[in-house]
Amino acid sequence: MTDQDHAVPVIFGEVLFDCFPDGNSVLGGAPFNVAWHLQAFGMSPMVVSSIGDDELGQNVKSAMLDWGMGVSGLQLDPSHPTGSVAIEFNNGEPQYTIVEHRAYDYIDAGSLPPLPRNRLLYHGSLALRNQASRDALSGLKQQHSDTVFMDVNLRDPWWSRAFVLDLVDDADWVKLNEDELAQLGNGTGDIESQAREFLGTHKLKGLVVTLGAKGAIALTDNGAHAEVTPSQTLEVVDTVGAGDAFTSVLILGIILQWPLEQTMQRAQQFASLMVGQQGATVHDHGFYRPMITDWCL
Repeated sequence: MTDQDHAVPVIFGEVLFDCFPDGNSVLGGAPFNVAWHLQAFGMSPMVVSSIGDDELGQNVKSAMLDWGMGVSGLQLDPSHPTGSVAIEFNNGEPQYTIVEHRAYDYIDAGSLPPLPRNRLLYHGSLALRNQASRDALSGLKQQHSDTVFMDVNLRDPWWSRAFVLDLVDDADWVKLNEDELAQLGNGTGDIESQAREFLGTHKLKGLVVTLGAKGAIALTDNGAHAEVTPSQTLEVVDTVGAGDAFTSVLILGIILQWPLEQTMQRAQQFASLMVGQQGATVHDHGFYRPMITDWCL
Protein backbone atom coordinates (compact mmCIF):
# COMPACT_ATOMS: atom_id res chain seq x y z
CA MET A 1 0.00 0.00 0.00
CA THR A 2 1.40 3.44 -0.89
CA ASP A 3 1.08 6.63 1.13
CA GLN A 4 -1.36 7.98 -1.47
CA ASP A 5 -3.80 5.14 -0.81
CA HIS A 6 -4.65 6.09 2.77
CA ALA A 7 -4.86 9.02 5.16
CA VAL A 8 -1.53 10.02 6.70
CA PRO A 9 -1.57 10.17 10.53
CA VAL A 10 -0.57 13.62 11.79
CA ILE A 11 0.53 13.07 15.39
CA PHE A 12 0.56 16.19 17.58
CA GLY A 13 1.94 16.44 21.10
CA GLU A 14 4.67 15.66 23.55
CA VAL A 15 7.98 13.96 22.90
CA LEU A 16 9.80 13.39 26.16
CA PHE A 17 12.24 11.28 28.11
CA ASP A 18 11.53 9.38 31.30
CA CYS A 19 14.59 10.22 33.42
CA PHE A 20 15.53 7.76 36.17
CA PRO A 21 17.59 8.40 39.33
CA ASP A 22 20.48 6.28 38.00
CA GLY A 23 20.90 8.65 35.04
CA ASN A 24 19.19 6.42 32.46
CA SER A 25 16.58 7.97 30.21
CA VAL A 26 13.94 6.32 28.01
CA LEU A 27 12.33 8.06 25.04
CA GLY A 28 8.55 8.20 24.97
CA GLY A 29 5.44 10.31 25.42
CA ALA A 30 2.07 8.96 24.29
CA PRO A 31 2.00 10.71 20.87
CA PHE A 32 5.57 9.63 20.14
CA ASN A 33 4.83 6.01 21.08
CA VAL A 34 1.75 5.97 18.84
CA ALA A 35 3.73 7.44 15.94
CA TRP A 36 6.55 4.93 16.46
CA HIS A 37 4.17 1.98 16.06
CA LEU A 38 2.38 3.54 13.10
CA GLN A 39 5.72 3.96 11.35
CA ALA A 40 6.46 0.26 11.88
CA PHE A 41 3.05 -0.56 10.37
CA GLY A 42 3.90 1.44 7.24
CA MET A 43 1.72 4.50 7.86
CA SER A 44 4.53 7.14 7.60
CA PRO A 45 3.13 9.44 10.32
CA MET A 46 3.98 13.13 10.50
CA VAL A 47 5.02 14.02 14.07
CA VAL A 48 4.30 17.64 15.02
CA SER A 49 6.21 18.45 18.19
CA SER A 50 9.17 20.43 19.48
CA ILE A 51 12.55 19.47 20.94
CA GLY A 52 15.19 21.50 22.70
CA ASP A 53 18.58 22.41 21.27
CA ASP A 54 20.22 19.89 23.57
CA GLU A 55 21.53 16.33 23.75
CA LEU A 56 18.11 14.83 24.47
CA GLY A 57 16.69 16.66 21.46
CA GLN A 58 19.41 15.27 19.23
CA ASN A 59 18.63 11.81 20.60
CA VAL A 60 14.95 12.24 19.64
CA LYS A 61 15.83 13.25 16.09
CA SER A 62 18.38 10.48 15.68
CA ALA A 63 15.95 7.84 16.95
CA MET A 64 13.26 9.02 14.53
CA LEU A 65 15.61 9.03 11.56
CA ASP A 66 17.00 5.61 12.46
CA TRP A 67 13.42 4.24 12.54
CA GLY A 68 12.70 5.75 9.13
CA MET A 69 10.43 8.51 10.43
CA GLY A 70 10.15 11.93 8.83
CA VAL A 71 11.16 14.96 10.90
CA SER A 72 9.55 17.77 8.86
CA GLY A 73 7.09 18.49 11.69
CA LEU A 74 9.73 18.42 14.45
CA GLN A 75 10.53 21.96 15.61
CA LEU A 76 13.78 23.03 17.31
CA ASP A 77 13.31 25.33 20.32
CA PRO A 78 16.48 27.18 21.38
CA SER A 79 14.82 28.54 24.54
CA HIS A 80 13.29 25.46 26.18
CA PRO A 81 14.76 22.01 26.88
CA THR A 82 13.46 18.74 25.49
CA GLY A 83 10.53 17.26 27.40
CA SER A 84 11.25 15.12 30.43
CA VAL A 85 9.57 13.28 33.26
CA ALA A 86 11.57 12.95 36.46
CA ILE A 87 11.01 9.54 38.04
CA GLU A 88 11.84 8.92 41.69
CA PHE A 89 11.18 5.85 43.80
CA ASN A 90 9.56 6.00 47.22
CA ASN A 91 9.53 2.63 49.01
CA GLY A 92 9.88 0.98 45.64
CA GLU A 93 6.94 2.81 44.07
CA PRO A 94 7.64 5.19 41.17
CA GLN A 95 6.63 8.83 41.49
CA TYR A 96 6.44 10.99 38.38
CA THR A 97 7.10 14.70 37.98
CA ILE A 98 6.12 15.99 34.53
CA VAL A 99 8.58 18.87 34.24
CA GLU A 100 7.13 22.23 33.18
CA HIS A 101 8.16 24.59 30.38
CA ARG A 102 9.59 22.00 28.05
CA ALA A 103 9.94 22.43 24.29
CA TYR A 104 6.68 20.54 23.57
CA ASP A 105 4.81 23.16 25.62
CA TYR A 106 5.88 25.74 23.03
CA ILE A 107 5.05 24.17 19.67
CA ASP A 108 4.99 27.19 17.36
CA ALA A 109 1.82 27.81 15.36
CA GLY A 110 3.87 29.91 12.92
CA SER A 111 6.23 27.02 12.11
CA LEU A 112 3.73 24.27 11.33
CA PRO A 113 4.58 22.09 8.32
CA PRO A 114 2.33 21.81 5.27
CA LEU A 115 -0.06 18.97 5.98
CA PRO A 116 -0.57 15.94 3.74
CA ARG A 117 -3.62 16.24 1.51
CA ASN A 118 -5.43 13.35 3.17
CA ARG A 119 -4.84 12.92 6.90
CA LEU A 120 -6.04 11.87 10.32
CA LEU A 121 -5.11 14.22 13.17
CA TYR A 122 -4.23 12.65 16.53
CA HIS A 123 -3.68 14.62 19.73
CA GLY A 124 -3.79 14.09 23.47
CA SER A 125 -4.37 16.61 26.23
CA LEU A 126 -1.08 16.84 28.18
CA ALA A 127 0.79 18.87 25.53
CA LEU A 128 -2.00 21.46 25.65
CA ARG A 129 -1.22 22.66 29.18
CA ASN A 130 0.46 25.76 27.65
CA GLN A 131 -1.22 28.36 25.43
CA ALA A 132 1.48 28.24 22.75
CA SER A 133 0.85 24.58 21.97
CA ARG A 134 -2.91 25.15 22.21
CA ASP A 135 -2.56 27.78 19.51
CA ALA A 136 -0.49 25.38 17.40
CA LEU A 137 -3.18 22.69 17.61
CA SER A 138 -5.80 25.28 16.66
CA GLY A 139 -3.65 26.17 13.67
CA LEU A 140 -3.52 22.53 12.62
CA LYS A 141 -7.26 22.21 12.98
CA GLN A 142 -7.79 25.26 10.76
CA GLN A 143 -5.87 23.42 8.01
CA HIS A 144 -7.69 20.21 8.79
CA SER A 145 -11.12 18.98 7.77
CA ASP A 146 -10.58 15.24 8.12
CA THR A 147 -10.83 12.84 11.08
CA VAL A 148 -9.70 14.03 14.53
CA PHE A 149 -8.76 11.35 17.07
CA MET A 150 -8.36 12.53 20.68
CA ASP A 151 -6.54 10.38 23.22
CA VAL A 152 -7.57 11.70 26.64
CA ASN A 153 -4.69 11.75 29.14
CA LEU A 154 -5.68 13.53 32.34
CA ARG A 155 -2.64 14.39 34.46
CA ASP A 156 -3.15 16.57 37.53
CA PRO A 157 -2.81 19.51 37.67
CA TRP A 158 -2.47 19.91 33.90
CA TRP A 159 -6.11 19.83 32.86
CA SER A 160 -9.52 21.40 33.35
CA ARG A 161 -12.80 19.64 32.69
CA ALA A 162 -14.25 22.45 30.58
CA PHE A 163 -11.21 22.67 28.32
CA VAL A 164 -10.94 18.92 27.80
CA LEU A 165 -14.64 18.70 26.97
CA ASP A 166 -14.20 21.45 24.37
CA LEU A 167 -11.51 19.30 22.77
CA VAL A 168 -13.85 16.31 22.88
CA ASP A 169 -16.50 18.35 21.05
CA ASP A 170 -13.94 19.05 18.28
CA ALA A 171 -13.06 15.37 17.90
CA ASP A 172 -14.57 12.55 15.83
CA TRP A 173 -13.09 9.66 17.81
CA VAL A 174 -12.16 9.70 21.49
CA LYS A 175 -10.30 7.15 23.60
CA LEU A 176 -10.29 7.34 27.40
CA ASN A 177 -10.24 5.03 30.39
CA GLU A 178 -13.13 4.32 32.74
CA ASP A 179 -11.87 6.75 35.40
CA GLU A 180 -11.61 9.52 32.82
CA LEU A 181 -15.12 8.72 31.60
CA ALA A 182 -16.38 9.10 35.18
CA GLN A 183 -14.58 12.45 35.52
CA LEU A 184 -15.72 13.86 32.18
CA GLY A 185 -19.14 12.29 31.74
CA ASN A 186 -22.50 12.79 33.38
CA GLY A 187 -23.71 9.25 32.91
CA THR A 188 -25.17 6.86 35.43
CA GLY A 189 -25.45 3.12 35.30
CA ASP A 190 -22.94 0.70 33.84
CA ILE A 191 -19.92 1.62 31.71
CA GLU A 192 -21.74 1.01 28.44
CA SER A 193 -24.62 3.30 29.45
CA GLN A 194 -22.18 6.03 30.45
CA ALA A 195 -20.26 5.57 27.20
CA ARG A 196 -23.42 5.68 25.09
CA GLU A 197 -24.49 8.95 26.72
CA PHE A 198 -21.00 10.45 26.27
CA LEU A 199 -20.94 9.46 22.61
CA GLY A 200 -24.30 11.09 21.99
CA THR A 201 -23.71 14.21 24.07
CA HIS A 202 -20.51 15.07 22.20
CA LYS A 203 -21.72 13.91 18.77
CA LEU A 204 -18.77 11.54 18.30
CA LYS A 205 -18.35 9.04 15.48
CA GLY A 206 -16.68 6.61 17.85
CA LEU A 207 -15.74 6.17 21.51
CA VAL A 208 -13.33 3.66 23.02
CA VAL A 209 -13.22 3.09 26.78
CA THR A 210 -10.29 1.08 28.14
CA LEU A 211 -10.96 -0.98 31.25
CA GLY A 212 -7.48 -2.07 32.35
CA ALA A 213 -7.27 -5.80 32.96
CA LYS A 214 -10.92 -6.13 31.87
CA GLY A 215 -10.12 -5.04 28.31
CA ALA A 216 -12.03 -2.34 26.42
CA ILE A 217 -15.33 -1.46 24.78
CA ALA A 218 -16.05 0.58 21.68
CA LEU A 219 -19.22 2.24 20.40
CA THR A 220 -19.96 4.14 17.21
CA ASP A 221 -22.67 6.57 16.15
CA ASN A 222 -24.07 4.01 13.69
CA GLY A 223 -24.80 1.53 16.48
CA ALA A 224 -21.74 -0.70 16.19
CA HIS A 225 -20.45 -2.17 19.44
CA ALA A 226 -17.39 -4.27 20.29
CA GLU A 227 -15.81 -5.63 23.46
CA VAL A 228 -12.39 -7.20 23.93
CA THR A 229 -10.72 -8.83 26.93
CA PRO A 230 -7.06 -9.77 27.42
CA SER A 231 -6.04 -13.40 27.60
CA GLN A 232 -5.95 -14.71 31.16
CA THR A 233 -2.65 -16.43 30.39
CA LEU A 234 -0.97 -13.16 29.42
CA GLU A 235 2.63 -12.81 30.58
CA VAL A 236 3.06 -9.25 31.82
CA VAL A 237 6.56 -7.80 31.84
CA ASP A 238 5.77 -4.08 31.59
CA THR A 239 2.40 -2.34 31.13
CA VAL A 240 4.02 1.01 30.21
CA GLY A 241 2.87 1.97 26.74
CA ALA A 242 0.20 -0.74 26.38
CA GLY A 243 -2.47 1.93 25.94
CA ASP A 244 -0.42 3.68 23.25
CA ALA A 245 0.03 0.37 21.43
CA PHE A 246 -3.75 -0.13 21.56
CA THR A 247 -4.31 3.40 20.24
CA SER A 248 -1.93 2.94 17.33
CA VAL A 249 -3.96 -0.01 16.02
CA LEU A 250 -7.25 1.82 16.58
CA ILE A 251 -5.92 4.55 14.30
CA LEU A 252 -4.70 1.94 11.83
CA GLY A 253 -8.18 0.41 11.74
CA ILE A 254 -9.90 3.77 11.25
CA ILE A 255 -7.55 4.73 8.41
CA LEU A 256 -7.85 1.35 6.67
CA GLN A 257 -11.61 1.10 7.40
CA TRP A 258 -11.51 -2.21 9.17
CA PRO A 259 -14.76 -3.36 10.84
CA LEU A 260 -14.97 -2.20 14.46
CA GLU A 261 -14.81 -5.71 15.93
CA GLN A 262 -11.71 -6.55 13.90
CA THR A 263 -10.03 -3.27 14.82
CA MET A 264 -10.62 -3.87 18.53
CA GLN A 265 -9.42 -7.47 18.39
CA ARG A 266 -6.24 -6.45 16.61
CA ALA A 267 -5.66 -3.53 18.99
CA GLN A 268 -6.00 -5.91 21.95
CA GLN A 269 -3.70 -8.42 20.25
CA PHE A 270 -0.97 -5.83 19.79
CA ALA A 271 -1.34 -4.36 23.30
CA SER A 272 -1.09 -7.89 24.72
CA LEU A 273 2.16 -8.44 22.84
CA MET A 274 3.54 -5.11 24.08
CA VAL A 275 3.04 -5.90 27.78
CA GLY A 276 5.38 -8.84 27.25
CA GLN A 277 8.14 -6.37 26.28
CA GLN A 278 10.22 -4.01 28.41
CA GLY A 279 9.40 -0.39 27.61
CA ALA A 280 6.78 1.41 25.54
CA THR A 281 8.42 0.92 22.13
CA VAL A 282 10.23 -1.88 20.32
CA HIS A 283 13.27 -1.20 18.16
CA ASP A 284 13.08 -4.42 16.15
CA HIS A 285 11.12 -4.38 12.90
CA GLY A 286 10.85 -8.15 13.16
CA PHE A 287 8.55 -7.77 16.17
CA TYR A 288 5.89 -6.24 13.91
CA ARG A 289 6.32 -8.60 10.96
CA PRO A 290 3.78 -11.29 11.98
CA MET A 291 1.05 -8.69 12.38
CA ILE A 292 1.95 -6.96 9.13
CA THR A 293 1.62 -10.35 7.41
CA ASP A 294 -1.58 -11.39 9.22
CA TRP A 295 -3.26 -8.03 8.69
CA CYS A 296 -2.18 -7.77 5.04
CA LEU A 297 -0.49 -4.40 5.53
